Amino acid sequence: MSLQAFTTSQPLTLGVELELQLVSTHDFDLAPQAEDLLRVLKNHTGTWDVKPEITRSMIEIGTSIQRQHAVLLAELQDLRDQLSRGARKLNIGIAGGGTHAYQHWSQQKIFPGERFHYISELYGYLAKQFTVFGQHVHVGCEDGDRALWLLHALSRYVPHFIALSASSPFVQGVDTGFHAARLNSVFAFPLSGRAPFVLTWEAFGQYFDKMTRTGVVKSMKDFYWDIRPKPEFGTIEIRVFDTPLTIERAAALAGYVQALGSWFLAEQPFMPQEDDYLVYTYNRFQACRFGMDAVYVDPATGGHMPLREHIMRTIDQIAGHAAAHGASSALHLLRGEAAAGQNDARWLRERQREEQLLAEVTRQAARRFRGRD
Repeated sequence: MSLQAFTTSQPLTLGVELELQLVSTHDFDLAPQAEDLLRVLKNHTGTWDVKPEITRSMIEIGTSIQRQHAVLLAELQDLRDQLSRGARKLNIGIAGGGTHAYQHWSQQKIFPGERFHYISELYGYLAKQFTVFGQHVHVGCEDGDRALWLLHALSRYVPHFIALSASSPFVQGVDTGFHAARLNSVFAFPLSGRAPFVLTWEAFGQYFDKMTRTGVVKSMKDFYWDIRPKPEFGTIEIRVFDTPLTIERAAALAGYVQALGSWFLAEQPFMPQEDDYLVYTYNRFQACRFGMDAVYVDPATGGHMPLREHIMRTIDQIAGHAAAHGASSALHLLRGEAAAGQNDARWLRERQREEQLLAEVTRQAARRFRGRD
């Protein structure tokens, strides 16, 4: 199977996907009611999409293609409100967060479908452990060469994305000590990690052909990279974000990506190179483990600095590009939280210290998603 041609897209357009938790309003454990909710939402209004995910206690929603932050935010808010109304009919709640705090993987049920069945057969229990929840941001690219350049340029900022979105401190009832424990489930898959360093679509096609000849992969879907090209959409897809607790943060994160991309394309502040990846895994671990308190190693200089300082410095550098896309308020939100060392993981831990009950933390997280907090 040869790699398909890269579809042309308008540069820097955005699409957002969110994987969401379905929770019982009785005990706030995960509720296997995806099929019921999809049926209720069958006639939803708007151009957004809703579909099943690998287990029955989760769904994925996707926006239409957007160019401006305000329009993206409005669509996500409408989407949230329709989801919430549908969930109330079934007496379930919907929550963000990268992990459910105390569900057990062995209790999850695979959603019926050919792709999900294939994953379950191939990966065994890892498929059920993949009941984790992420935000994916698609960025439109003019052609495959520009897509690969942007992919590798954005890779320097993966620690930013992880720390700003981190919302998965708890796994199976235990505080992991991580801010973003969700990614530990992703890293268990053999084709996770980072994309190979090639900068032309022709060279990427040669890599893809080699991989398919080995029989290890059948399609681009088999790569679980942190950022991967999506030639059928004409985008790159950033996959390291935890699903935030609020729609507003989800939109702000997409605005940050768009502003970074605009900066890269307009000013080319650096050229991506293979040696950028010498510190990639270390930086990613730091962000997962410590969130805003992580150390960031600059790939170009080897210098060490607090990650939150690097985030704030970057936001200041790209302020003009954010303004051009109507995302100044989004970056103001993210900069303020970086300065305070705050993220959703810290909010969840604070609720647990106050309540001493993870079910109550989940109830408050579901309320927060509805925009009631």
